[in-house]
Amino acid sequence: MDSNYFKTDTDSTAIGKGHPLTLISGPCVIEDFETTFKIALELKKITEELNVPFVFKASYDKANRTSIDSYRGPGIEKGLEILERLKNEIGIRILSDVHRVSEVEKAARVLDIIQIPAFLCRQTDLLTEAAGTGKAVNIKKGQFLAPWDIKNAAEKLTASGSRQVIITERGTMFGYNNLVVDFRGVKVIQDMGLPVIFDVTHSIQLPGGAGKSSGGQREYAPVLARAAVAAGVDGLFMEVHTDPDKALCDGPNSLGLDSLPDLLTMLLDIEKALSPYDLNPEKT
Repeated sequence: MDSNYFKTDTDSTAIGKGHPLTLISGPCVIEDFETTFKIALELKKITEELNVPFVFKASYDKANRTSIDSYRGPGIEKGLEILERLKNEIGIRILSDVHRVSEVEKAARVLDIIQIPAFLCRQTDLLTEAAGTGKAVNIKKGQFLAPWDIKNAAEKLTASGSRQVIITERGTMFGYNNLVVDFRGVKVIQDMGLPVIFDVTHSIQLPGGAGKSSGGQREYAPVLARAAVAAGVDGLFMEVHTDPDKALCDGPNSLGLDSLPDLLTMLLDIEKALSPYDLNPEKT
């Protein structure tokens, strides 16, 4: 694979080698229009002030929640309607995840980036259907995969015609109800010619750790975000909320929206400090 960048069909924003650090951010799930609109508008304001390329993320349906009683979202019809309003009224790029082949065509009419959830990252039919839309596709590397194993999933996309492939690293299972991040994986995947996004907030998740829901340790998010930027990632994925403790999904591992400006400023300082250096020197 020789692609190491990505462009939306609405502008020339690029993700990958030689391009600025990109932020993919938003609430885990669409709760209602007002809350989602408020978060999206504030994220646009923050990223414009800091000159950070931004893609808004929110799920219309979380089909892999821990419990059958967990809130999943408004569903594809209402959810895509809300995301399209945000796209048109605020002027932002949109990412959301698909869980079934039957969703892909409809979702592609609204989304700039189609996301393949971690638990579905090897589902061939879902990957090939997403590739067929011509949209950029972000594969979240499964917690059960080694970094080099994601190449097979990426090749399912490229073999099906996709040339806009992004990989998101979100940690690896570390015993029960815990994850660990091996930052060597950033280089492994980038050496495949693929841009790497680091999922800050899912990497500090405790899957199923609260019994009927996942727990999280958001206090470690800044630590991992700093390490990821130092490791040379092409972008960051962070779930945020105006009140994480009251979020209907992934609250324990979501960041407060008001904490984002200072965190991003610090991360941009790290990126700037690294810019004169070659993070991938040739062996001699």
